[in-house]
Amino acid sequence: MKRILKPALALATLGGVAAGLTSVAAHHSTTMFDHSKTMTINGSVVELRWVNPHVSLTVSGVVKDSQETSVWVMEMTSPGNLVRAGGWSRNSVKPGDKVQVDFSPLRDTSLKGGALKKVTNTETGQVLTANLRAQEMPGLE
Repeated sequence: MKRILKPALALATLGGVAAGLTSVAAHHSTTMFDHSKTMTINGSVVELRWVNPHVSLTVSGVVKDSQETSVWVMEMTSPGNLVRAGGWSRNSVKPGDKVQVDFSPLRDTSLKGGALKKVTNTETGQVLTANLRAQEMPGLE
């Protein structure tokens, strides 16, 4: 009985670890964004959430070719990756800053969000890039 119990326990443990690794690996998928499209929104910063695992930028504004003002949430990579990319800090953009944002929209068009590619402060001209796909998964382009 003990001879069967030990291998069965090892197999169950291995299965549990493998299942956990699958969920961790799936976390960084960017397939929810349509990377074949780039949209632009002109508006003002509502909030920059400088948190792990992903920084997000909330912008209220008008998407090109639209008249409706909407609130959009842009996802970026981690704070560490943004700092290494250059120019980013938790104070790079502040609520009220006037910006133009280029992004890859979510595939689910009912949701107002996307993967931020570039943000330009329209008052200062400062440009910050945050191509999540290129920074976290190089070589996919």
